[in-house]
Amino acid sequence: MKYIEIEIAPITLDISELLIAELSENGFDGFEQGDDYLKAYISKSDFREPELDFILNKYSVIYTQTLIQETNWNELWESNFDPVVVDDFVGIRAHFHDPIPNVDLELLITPKMSFGTGHHATTYLMMQFMKNIDFKGKSVFDFGTGTGILAILAEKLGGASIIAGDHDDWCIDNASENILNNQCKNIDVIKLDSANNAGVFQVVIANINKNIIIQNLQFLDQDSDFGADILLSGLLREDEPDILLAVESFGWSHIETKHKKGWMALHFKKN
Repeated sequence: MKYIEIEIAPITLDISELLIAELSENGFDGFEQGDDYLKAYISKSDFREPELDFILNKYSVIYTQTLIQETNWNELWESNFDPVVVDDFVGIRAHFHDPIPNVDLELLITPKMSFGTGHHATTYLMMQFMKNIDFKGKSVFDFGTGTGILAILAEKLGGASIIAGDHDDWCIDNASENILNNQCKNIDVIKLDSANNAGVFQVVIANINKNIIIQNLQFLDQDSDFGADILLSGLLREDEPDILLAVESFGWSHIETKHKKGWMALHFKKN
């Protein structure tokens, strides 16, 4: 599979965060973020230059475009992917990094084209929430699993039966590889286009984006057992009123909202 790399520079971190949200809703499924640049990746077959121009013109930024081969991706990440530490709770590294000291858990993640390494604020926030949730012996649904990072963490925390779902073939392959590398035994990776009829779970995780979450709220409610913990992210800070309004009809209890770099994650309980 061939990919298009878009490099946007110069750019502020605030605009970079906004663009990640918009581009992720328009087919881009990999990002590399620096202090003054943003690189975004999309398969060549999904790339629509007029749509990209429409988005970027709103922010008055310029970009360069490069065609890259799949075989270049590992080398690219090895040169740019740094380990991530979430408090003293979990460390995320690739296989070519040294072990991370002084953390409770360590995850091996090779992201390739998939989204979810712990670098992005939404993944970081979800892991902070997961630290304080009891996963022992529970069933878990990770909707939009990406690299599989949150499903892997759920098993490390004691999850007994985990479904990791995504619509993208690359994510399915990448998550499966990461699950194997972390010696996980309780995760089933499945391809799905929505959260409809995924099962009934005691913990439901969705770190995607606002539009997909709202489109699937009814299904996520059906997927949630009574008393289930529901974690939602991939959301900007200003999305909170819309999400809270959208879940009102389901009677979920809003436990907490966490914020980081203009992004947010929300924890709900199903009554």
